[in-house]
Amino acid sequence: MRILALETSGSSGSVAALDASQLVLEQALASGSRSAQSLAPGIHSLLAEVGWTIAQVDLVAVTQGPGSFTGLRIGITTAKALAYAVGAPVIGVNTLEVIARQTPARPPALWTVLDAQRGELFAARFVPGDFERWSMPGAVQVIAHDAWLAQLAVGEAVSGPGLERFALATGSDVTVIDRQFWTPTAEMVGRLGYERSLAVGHDDLFQLSPQYFRQAAAEEKWQRQQGSAG
Repeated sequence: MRILALETSGSSGSVAALDASQLVLEQALASGSRSAQSLAPGIHSLLAEVGWTIAQVDLVAVTQGPGSFTGLRIGITTAKALAYAVGAPVIGVNTLEVIARQTPARPPALWTVLDAQRGELFAARFVPGDFERWSMPGAVQVIAHDAWLAQLAVGEAVSGPGLERFALATGSDVTVIDRQFWTPTAEMVGRLGYERSLAVGHDDLFQLSPQYFRQAAAEEKWQRQQGSAG
């Protein structure tokens, strides 16, 4: 199965080609460029390097969220357009789960975090599951940094880009996973997409949408104004 994987949850990202669960090639998108400017050229370059035409892609996998509103919209829209054009299935995967699966350690529990802005984090707690995978027993949280720190228990580990600001504040009783594993990769998006396609099938092309887990600042402001006006 030839898989095209897109990771656009941040200001930049990566694309990857996989043969089932085996990586063929991964390429970073242009550094410092928004995904809208770099994603299409990145896909074109990747496919040229591996010698695939877009029509040969059997599955398109993409990060569904949480993450940058703009990056997620661009990634999902591109994935759906490509899948529709070639008649391939499409599948979305959770960004925080991608980060968890990249973690080489197996602590009793692992938290992965992304910066949600406004002093908050997107956070999810994972515990070891079957076949060296992780299970997420709860939901993704949008939580203030201090409140998140208060939930951490001795022996747990933390990972993810959300630690860029807060890694030094986690304390000595919590393990900080090495920085090289923090950023979600298209390779792991593809692997998770492949596993999910075997286990539960693909997503509905027309129903797949970004999972933001929160409203945009402008939407929250509008709701407050509406509430005040009422």
